[in-house]
Amino acid sequence: MTYDLQLSHVGKVYDNGTPAVIDFNLDVEKGEFIAFLGPSGCGKSTTLRMIAGFESISSGDILIKGQRINDLLPEQRPTSMIFQNYALFPHMTVRGNVNFGLDVKRVPAAERDRKVDGMLEKLGLLDVADQRPERLSGGQRQRIALARSLVVEPDILLLDEPLGALDANLRKSIQNELKLLQRNLGITFVFVTHAQSEALALSDRIVVMNQGRIEQISAPYELYTKPSTLFTARFIGRNTIFRGTVRHVEGDVVTLNTDHGALSGHAAKPLSVGSNANIVIPAESIGILPANSEEPQNADGTSGFPGEVGSLQVSGHIVEVTINLPTGETIVVAGHEDKFGRHFKPGDRVLMVFRSDGATVIGG
Repeated sequence: MTYDLQLSHVGKVYDNGTPAVIDFNLDVEKGEFIAFLGPSGCGKSTTLRMIAGFESISSGDILIKGQRINDLLPEQRPTSMIFQNYALFPHMTVRGNVNFGLDVKRVPAAERDRKVDGMLEKLGLLDVADQRPERLSGGQRQRIALARSLVVEPDILLLDEPLGALDANLRKSIQNELKLLQRNLGITFVFVTHAQSEALALSDRIVVMNQGRIEQISAPYELYTKPSTLFTARFIGRNTIFRGTVRHVEGDVVTLNTDHGALSGHAAKPLSVGSNANIVIPAESIGILPANSEEPQNADGTSGFPGEVGSLQVSGHIVEVTINLPTGETIVVAGHEDKFGRHFKPGDRVLMVFRSDGATVIGG
């Protein structure tokens, strides 16, 4: 199978000896929407710039449609790149900006006009085609950057924090447009962001990075519900994480002895009795019962631990409940108001419950 994009053992070491990207491996199919997600300085933008040709590669290979592109100049690669600041030409009109790449490629005038008009129409920019970018909104400038990058018909579109300069409401609107556009065009998108919500909403797969290395590559739901490393569990979502010692193993169901009692979950990798491990419970997987409820037994796949309601925060029909634990720790439980929001108040003593298939056990 020929992939649209392949990175094989790609590494980047700066001149001062600092490693920025370490043994990066990824195969991307045509039409996938891939997000590189991680904290600042994790190497995600450096990786994107190596694909684009703006950053040299220290080791490994990058292939597009099976062709090794390590030594190609940026303009020789079948890619386009969009930056956070859009990098539009202020002295050019919208049409001039979109036309720029085709002009550089010496596309004949008639074909150039046809392609520019088609892209302007597709992105709703025809009415402002003769205006300059400085007179337009952030959302419109974002669309101009998209149009300019897409009109040259790249095999892969690279996006480096493209929504970072937009306010929250506009960012959500552009997110929806971006995903719809990508599906309609069928072009492979590689998207860099530090915002979980963007990665989870837009991507087919997410590459979580930390200190230059890949932590996990998974579809958004799997990443959110089944983290494979402790870093991913802490970085993605709002997980409750308890440390303990493996007490019992039955298949992939592992029971830990923790400060909150015996708790069970599904192991990401095989674990042995007596080893140290962590149980990761998503905020949405935890239910709340009155403290006088019969405590669940691990045998039926349910675990529980006690606490006290600290506060409730309502956002529409979604309720977030802060729980104070006997150990002094604080956790967050979330869900629809019908789940528990109307039944508890601050100070109530409660029992948190979750099923083992809703929790992940990670060694270490």
